[in-house]
Amino acid sequence: MNPRAQYPITAYSLCNGLGSSTAEVVAGLRAGRSGLRPCPLDVPFATVCGFVPGPLDALPPSLAGYDTRQARLALRALEELVPHVESAVRRWGRDRVALVVGTSTGGIEETERATSVRARTGALPASYDWNRQHAYAALLEVARVRLNIGGPRFIVSTACSSSGKVFGSAQRMLDAGLCDAVVVGGVDTLCQTTLRGFHSLELLSVGACRPFSAERKGINVGEGAAFLLLERSGDAAACLLGVGETSDAHHMTAPHPEGFGALSSMQQALAHAQLGPEQIDHINAHGTGTLLNDAAESHAIRALCGDRVPVASTKGYTGHMLGAAGATEAIFSIVAIEQGFIPASLGATPRDPAIGVRIVEEPLVQACRVVLSNSFAFGGSNVSVAFGARS
Repeated sequence: MNPRAQYPITAYSLCNGLGSSTAEVVAGLRAGRSGLRPCPLDVPFATVCGFVPGPLDALPPSLAGYDTRQARLALRALEELVPHVESAVRRWGRDRVALVVGTSTGGIEETERATSVRARTGALPASYDWNRQHAYAALLEVARVRLNIGGPRFIVSTACSSSGKVFGSAQRMLDAGLCDAVVVGGVDTLCQTTLRGFHSLELLSVGACRPFSAERKGINVGEGAAFLLLERSGDAAACLLGVGETSDAHHMTAPHPEGFGALSSMQQALAHAQLGPEQIDHINAHGTGTLLNDAAESHAIRALCGDRVPVASTKGYTGHMLGAAGATEAIFSIVAIEQGFIPASLGATPRDPAIGVRIVEEPLVQACRVVLSNSFAFGGSNVSVAFGARS
């Protein structure tokens, strides 16, 4: 069997509840600090959320018509990536750099504001533009203009697996020779629709989420943005090795109780990477903190590799960022490879005795050469991404 191409991840950047820069986020992760705080939105129930601290810069005049919190978050995270993308453009050519971004909410927060104005006045605000502020394509345009790239570009929207699945799209485009570099990522913001929706499903936790704990009571919603640059070749500590995607469609919102779709996605990621389960050093779990999700995922992980592999959920740091979760947790997986550091799974103690895998309850310092990052979504839209140290 011919070895699969290993695509180096030459740069990454992010912002979320832990901080407004990559350095702040990684420092918070290493310190074991939660970025969850009381919800800033006016909702008729109590919960905590992960949201990017401080004000966000306004968009430049050339993009003023696209102004939303989603666009501002995207530009905040992209700013650190710009010089690396400029280098990729010089190396490969502007039209050989592609863009694939995941989101689940788009600019819905701006639409909520606009419809609230209409409810009071009978008309939408004159400044509101659905195509530039709500539609998913608006996010693509903002990123394209800021990065000055001209390659293929599209949005992936599969709920909570959106920015995990972008890695599969990037891998296929690079394999097919459609481009030589791909900017992948995800952006989602807090909004009424998401918070009230999860509350109506009785999945929202009042306090900080506690993945894999016997006392877990649900999720916290978060917001953030995360982007990574993959190239056909280049200097990097970590590479994309393989991607596994499944769609088990067991239920509209609940996972299969045995985690069959989750297990299959992890097996496919390893098969694509030509690796065995014994080679996994760490799994960044989807780990939302709901009773059903954590139980199903732990079943799948145990079926794959028993209780040997350190498993952690980072939702207790950032909240569940929906369409931004996969890309964010991909970066956390890469940090584990680069720094030999596995964060504690916040709130996991006391652990649910039915969770038969090795949950990281205290930070671990150990070498990580292969890490799996899991993202699972409503409707059984699952993805597992394998990252590895550069060989």
